[in-house]
Amino acid sequence: MATPLWELVNICKAFPGVRANDGISIRLNAGEIHALLGENGCGKSTLIKILSGVHSPDTGEIRLNGRPITLGSPIDARSKGVATVFQEFSLAPTLTVAENIFLGRYPRRGPLVDWAKMRSEAARVLTSLEIAIDPARLVGSLSVAEQQLVEIAKAISVDATLLILDEPTTALGEHEIAVLHRLLRRMKNRGVAVLYISHRLDEVVELVDTATILKEGRVASTADATRLDIPSIVTAMIGASVEEHYPKVRNATDEVLIAVSNLRSARGARGASFSVRKGEVFGLGGVIGSGRTEIARALFGADPASGDIRIEGRPVRIRNPRDAIAAGLALVPENRKFDGLFFNFHGGPNITSAALGAIRRLFLLDKRGERRITSDFIQDLEISPAAAHKCVNLLSGGNQQKIVIARWLFAGSRVLILDEPTQGIDIGAKIAVYRLVNELTARGCAVILISSDHSELIAMSDRIGIVRNGAVVETLPASQVTHAHLVQASASADGAATAA
Repeated sequence: MATPLWELVNICKAFPGVRANDGISIRLNAGEIHALLGENGCGKSTLIKILSGVHSPDTGEIRLNGRPITLGSPIDARSKGVATVFQEFSLAPTLTVAENIFLGRYPRRGPLVDWAKMRSEAARVLTSLEIAIDPARLVGSLSVAEQQLVEIAKAISVDATLLILDEPTTALGEHEIAVLHRLLRRMKNRGVAVLYISHRLDEVVELVDTATILKEGRVASTADATRLDIPSIVTAMIGASVEEHYPKVRNATDEVLIAVSNLRSARGARGASFSVRKGEVFGLGGVIGSGRTEIARALFGADPASGDIRIEGRPVRIRNPRDAIAAGLALVPENRKFDGLFFNFHGGPNITSAALGAIRRLFLLDKRGERRITSDFIQDLEISPAAAHKCVNLLSGGNQQKIVIARWLFAGSRVLILDEPTQGIDIGAKIAVYRLVNELTARGCAVILISSDHSELIAMSDRIGIVRNGAVVETLPASQVTHAHLVQASASADGAATAA
């Protein structure tokens, strides 16, 4: 067997109370895209941090071209050819795109930074990725998806022999994903080893050459044994067969719960009109920048907006999120870490934060009552019991997402806007979220679903509104919508807005 370019041999790493990696061995060959798969908590993040020089293994070896090496720090790892795109952004929002791409290695002309060269090199990297972002823009002014692309460009700009990507497509649309995959194939053809981590199994099956699956810190399926099809991968990951990837239950009625007309905001909603029925999942489909999130924020009052909003035929005025909550609206935001959770609180206060009046006793909060109520939600939604006493930043992405949804169930919300609800969570947690959506619609709630995962959007929606330039330009039954239709219709330059 040929010597692999990079190799992990019997890697073990333990932290207080947990053995994160337990004897993991993986071969990463030159010119190969290798997937690292597994549920949250299986040890993927620890392993890639070891390869990136963030952690040192307790035992085991890292080999480069067959020779043992030590990666003492992220700078050391980068100097030896490792480039990593972490799931958590490592960008400086007050610096420009170009400055972020070359952070820590600015090109110089003598003792001075060569700003012109840095901007031109950044432009070259962005062009190779087909990213239309001005290198002079501040990163803080970019959308989440654009920041993800800058993070990828930052890694690509390094002359690496091993490229590690941890959930690189969570905030990307279909077009951006296709561009990234083309680039990865070009790097593969140049002899780079690519380690690819993603919960989007359809793209994994389409892209990678081999896959290793981890479970509870150990190798559950080696690259040689892993069959690259979704049923086999799911079975190896969660230890059981999943009959349906998208367990959709149709609960839609004919009764309109919310009707929106001519919704406008300065941030990008431009005359959006649509309606959602009781028990219905109404999908908003479109490419990145089409205005889906802007419509959601305007509807929830997160951005100043105008337009006509009616709940069960009665007009409501939404000037801010407080008005929206009082009207029965809820928003599970695209970026739950920054916009959806209080990371310094444990699960209970996060769940009750939107309806504190329900746990108030005179002028004080009833903490005992809060614990009793939230323990019921934790049990009913199958949230980790640790949420009762741990800060939410220590919980998995799936548990965090369920806590945000539990908040709105506690608040009695009837219209739930779910913006990328399964972004960055594993297959088991995704299925749990889909089942929660089914429970919500069975109660008669209306769900507005925004997802860049076209398979998810089509499978879980009853109807889909195509969004372009901040307006719903076409509404169709989900059964009549295809991947190509979503991209072409939302990116087309013409077409009139229609409401249904």
